[in-house]
Amino acid sequence: MDINRKTAFDVLIDVEKNGAYSNLSLNNYIEKNRPDSPAFVRELVYGVLKNKMLLDWFLKQLVPSGLKKVKMQDLMLLRMGIYQISYMDSVPEYAAVSQTVDMAKKLAKGREGFINGVLRGYIRSRNILKTPERGADAAEYLAVVYSTAKWIVQLWIDAYGEEKAEELLRASNETPELSIRVNLMKTDRESLKKELETAGFDTQESPLSHRALIVSGTGLLESEPYMKGLFSVQDVASILASDALGAEPGDSVADVCAAPGGKTFATAELMAGKGVIYAMDKYEHKLKLMETQAKRAGIDNIRLLCRDSRQPLDELRGRMDKVLADVPCSGLGVMRRKPEIKYKGKQELDELIERQQQILNAAADYVADGGILVYSTCTVNPWENEKQIEKFLRGNREFKALEEKQLLPGGGTDGFFICRMRKEQ
Repeated sequence: MDINRKTAFDVLIDVEKNGAYSNLSLNNYIEKNRPDSPAFVRELVYGVLKNKMLLDWFLKQLVPSGLKKVKMQDLMLLRMGIYQISYMDSVPEYAAVSQTVDMAKKLAKGREGFINGVLRGYIRSRNILKTPERGADAAEYLAVVYSTAKWIVQLWIDAYGEEKAEELLRASNETPELSIRVNLMKTDRESLKKELETAGFDTQESPLSHRALIVSGTGLLESEPYMKGLFSVQDVASILASDALGAEPGDSVADVCAAPGGKTFATAELMAGKGVIYAMDKYEHKLKLMETQAKRAGIDNIRLLCRDSRQPLDELRGRMDKVLADVPCSGLGVMRRKPEIKYKGKQELDELIERQQQILNAAADYVADGGILVYSTCTVNPWENEKQIEKFLRGNREFKALEEKQLLPGGGTDGFFICRMRKEQ
């Protein structure tokens, strides 16, 4: 059995059955299974996840009894097979079928004949299979074509119109660039760029942030510059959220939803190790990981606090110069990185919005007179973003919005919302 395809199968089952995050599951199974082509594994996993609804659209036409009775492992093998046939030019059709059938003999015993028949039927009839038609229900059409839950599609149509919504859906299916944040405490962008290029990596300067580089190449996190703490992986939009704080050496800062720590470290680097950052998160194991990364980056002015950020810490009330509330959100701006988000249900959204309100209100309690409060999310949803700020400002008249921006996926960043506010004296 091909170890690369087996690893991809393990990850896809983990995501489907256990609700695992694709990026974390990939890292886990690549380390565990040691496939000889991790790039192939990632391409297959993300390809199947990004196109799941469209793949199932075609499968429904090939399985007369429908897909409801098809077991999960059978369905996953079929999705993998069809994706390789249609989207992976490096894989010959015969190899896609034979390798999938070989896997079925081990992973779906007794079903290899069924799987072989469906895949061969797809090859014979794929040019005449029905494709979705753009009828009266635009949301339904776009949901299938871009494999995204219909409620997300409708949300974007309502907010931006049909044409813009399709642009966002298309961008959310693209492969994102890898961006890194230069650790200005240890180097500068030009020096790091030269060092990475000497090590064999291709780099470009991001026009959106003075401390971001776009990098391509393999083994980046095993490179000497990374081990020396000269940079960290972080999307440009996330860097901009930290920049919005305007933290300076000597400031007192609170990051109320700190883990996994990218914005905390980005803020600390601007402070040049002077002042203090109180980094809060409710999960101790995540704070432990932050502690390890802080040592690598040479940052020692962070105080880690394990706590629920909905409950303000009395001793910090009114004492912080800068406060960042990068709250839990629906993640609709990062679906290109975590395609499993595309299939989330809407039922948890109301609870999530209420939690955001509670965290934002608690964070506001920490801000000193004249201090700055930044609210950010990695989503594209007015109810979690603009409307959330409108409600906060109505109830907290001492705060004034200074800058508000909604970054959209596909413009060189993830989808991200950033609002910078000042507490008037």
